[in-house]
Amino acid sequence: MKLEDELKSKFRNEFHKVGLNIFFTSNWLAQSQKKIFKKFNLTVQQYNILRILRGQQGQPVTIGNIKCRMLERESDVSRIVDKMRTRGLVKRYSCEDDRRATHIFITEEGLELLQKMECYEEVFDGMLSCLTEEEAKQLNLLLDKIRDFEDQA
Repeated sequence: MKLEDELKSKFRNEFHKVGLNIFFTSNWLAQSQKKIFKKFNLTVQQYNILRILRGQQGQPVTIGNIKCRMLERESDVSRIVDKMRTRGLVKRYSCEDDRRATHIFITEEGLELLQKMECYEEVFDGMLSCLTEEEAKQLNLLLDKIRDFEDQA
């Protein structure tokens, strides 16, 4: 469906429209994710942290390191990790070299939950399957180009 029909609105120009289209589509994707994660009693941020930790392949990672790799960088990672620790999804240990730092590891329970959620990845990919591989590459390039503006400003 066209954005004009969804929002029942007109736009100043194509730049205005694309900005709103990115926001609208981002929210649409996020809402779809939330529905899936709710089935697993997880938030988007918790899922993101589990995937980061799984990617570490058993190596520890600090809260600061996790925060740098989060999709939503404004998240309160310490609080989220504490909730996940309570559920048994992660473990938290003080760093021997720097007592201010904390090492975070994914547990077997966390890995098992991610495995159960593999169907999510297929659903998410399916939501974007209306694009060809070439269109997806082009869209990625364009979105990267938009974010490069911050580096130039």
